[in-house]
Amino acid sequence: MDHCPMDHWASSRGMGQRPTLTRARRMTTLPAQFDVKKRESAMAQVTLTVNGKQHTVEVENRTLLVELLREKLALTGTHVGCDTSQCGACVVHVNGISAKSCTMLAVQAQGATVITIEGLAAADGTLHPMQEMFREHHALQCGFCTPGMVMSAIDLVNNHPSGLTEQEIRHGLEGNLCRCTGYHNIVKAIAAAHPLMHAKA
Repeated sequence: MDHCPMDHWASSRGMGQRPTLTRARRMTTLPAQFDVKKRESAMAQVTLTVNGKQHTVEVENRTLLVELLREKLALTGTHVGCDTSQCGACVVHVNGISAKSCTMLAVQAQGATVITIEGLAAADGTLHPMQEMFREHHALQCGFCTPGMVMSAIDLVNNHPSGLTEQEIRHGLEGNLCRCTGYHNIVKAIAAAHPLMHAKA
């Protein structure tokens, strides 16, 4: 009777016949991390103040702050451009500091004060000085990066009350990508907004 070449190879090495595969190929129950009941219990309540209004939202522990803002609070001005913390389209202010909301968990914002692009204008519709200068200096084109760019620019100006050079502005925007404008008018807008924000006009 013919033998399988593998049988001959195994016998020549004292290994006998090929072993029978006995490992189960099917799982009858899901592992713990996929247990639906456990996933349902992995929820958290987050209370935070967004644009002056307090919200209590139930989210999964893995929910990102940008998802809470866009999907739970319908604040879609905060954009998602890369999901890798590269583009800066998702920048908001958390306790007065600019933060990329695509790399921050919603539960980390518990008790925090958050400001999004929707919260910048005054109640009567008057634009924030930075928004006004972006408009005046044509510092946007498609507009996708603009909300995050404006939020980052405001934080940059707030942290440099004595003034900013063009080089400092460009360096401060390294975390925000714009694929349309070439940045020149953005830099001009930020420079123009600085004296307005610090009442030096």
